[in-house]
Amino acid sequence: MSEQEREQDFAGKEPVKEQAEYTLSVQPDFMREKIKQKPVNKRKLLRRTLITVAMAVVFGLVACVTFLILEPVISNKLYPEEEPQEVVFPEETLQEEMNPEDMLVKDEEEEEPQPVEVELEDEQIEELLSQVEFGLEDYQSLYNELMKLAQKANCAMVTVAGVTSDVDWFNNIYENVASASGVIVANNNKAILVLVSAGTLNGAETIEVTFCDQTQTEAQIVQKDAATGLAILSVPLTAISEETLDVIEIAQLGSSSTSNLLGTPVIALGSPLGTSGSVCYGVVTSASTVMDMPDASYKKITTDIYGSRNATGILINFKGMVIGIIDNMNTSNDMGNLLTAYGITELKQTIEQMSNDKERAYLGIHGADVPKEALEDPEMNIPPGTYIREIEIDSPAMEAGIQSGDVVTQVGGTPVNNYSELLNVLRVAEPEEVYTFTLMRQGHEMKVDVTFGHPPDGN
Repeated sequence: MSEQEREQDFAGKEPVKEQAEYTLSVQPDFMREKIKQKPVNKRKLLRRTLITVAMAVVFGLVACVTFLILEPVISNKLYPEEEPQEVVFPEETLQEEMNPEDMLVKDEEEEEPQPVEVELEDEQIEELLSQVEFGLEDYQSLYNELMKLAQKANCAMVTVAGVTSDVDWFNNIYENVASASGVIVANNNKAILVLVSAGTLNGAETIEVTFCDQTQTEAQIVQKDAATGLAILSVPLTAISEETLDVIEIAQLGSSSTSNLLGTPVIALGSPLGTSGSVCYGVVTSASTVMDMPDASYKKITTDIYGSRNATGILINFKGMVIGIIDNMNTSNDMGNLLTAYGITELKQTIEQMSNDKERAYLGIHGADVPKEALEDPEMNIPPGTYIREIEIDSPAMEAGIQSGDVVTQVGGTPVNNYSELLNVLRVAEPEEVYTFTLMRQGHEMKVDVTFGHPPDGN
């Protein structure tokens, strides 16, 4: 190749070299290009954060409310809670009013042995009597047996203390404690139920129950009875240890309607002397007095036991059964320190209602049976029924127009032949129910509608 051709060839390649150099120079500038991020909007980010937090709080509240509402329902479905067992005392039978020797049943097939009559002369009788000796050991043995019976019955006794707080002149806080003796009357599978005088519980901030083994636990009032001044307390079974449950007993309620109650030996337990745990022995001196109260009638048992005006507790017979609830508030002044009690037979239905927290229907009358002489007198023309002796002021009976001297013959279509039958109607009725009363007033029959009310003082 000649020199001229090489120059031409070189000249032809020069543009290509310049193009390559241009490409290399541009490419590094493109690789170094920066991508800028979009600026953050702080106000928008804060708003989204607040919305998210608010939604989380609302969701949590809805979840909590839903859980609180549905949890009891679900728990009751999966683990149904047992309802308290209704407290019912069996009706008294004729056997409870009979003497022990009268309840012996003789075998008809067994031939009765013929009594052998033996005639003794006076000298022989005196000789036999002289052989019978009763010493101090026998006397002590007799009281030992009585003490064993009292100790066994004491397992059903408790001490109830009503505690209230107060402030003295120097602003020091101190506690007032008023105590009374109560008796365990039932176990409804949820709690132990205690019958006690409600006077010590008035204004109490807390109520403490001490069992026979000296263990203490708190109790709650189930219901009070304004007429008798008694109350039922509830002590949850979950608050009582197994050891205590094994020791305590439920009192056996006997009968105070027996015809041979007069002269019956009794034991007073609880606080007959005003001190918890005291014991007294005596006999029934009177059992025929009736304590007249609104919509109620209770037998009053009087004893020869000298006790405290503030006595509380129970009376038991020699079978260990409760025949009376001690109450000295209705004792006359001339017998102020002799123990008296409510008859247990007349109290049983009241105890049932309070134990089951059933509110009594209030009528507001003082009644009695129509006297037998009036029923037998044809001129008076008085039918069997309840004689109205007195009406409570502003009571449902007064508002309905019932007056003293009326004779109630029917209530709600049910015949009423005596005062007890009228009280039975009141026990099954409820407040705010309306019953039609059929009355006999001065020889004329009339009907009035009575709307039962709630007991006074909200009890």
